[in-house]
Amino acid sequence: MGDTYFIRIKKEYAADVIEDLQKMDAVEFINEENISIPQWQIDKVLEAKKKAKENPSLLIDWETVKQNIRNR
Repeated sequence: MGDTYFIRIKKEYAADVIEDLQKMDAVEFINEENISIPQWQIDKVLEAKKKAKENPSLLIDWETVKQNIRNR
């Protein structure tokens, strides 16, 4: 398969752009059955979930995370 590019399309153009790309056979839709997640990533997520459940006080709410990113 060649290179993969990620693009952001404005909402008002998205449907038309995707339709045109489909007509040109330029895009491929992938569902979760076609994606394999490496076991090490699954293990990391399960470990993080376990830690969060055991220590909920360590969690940071989404608004705080966004604020921290803005302040960098």
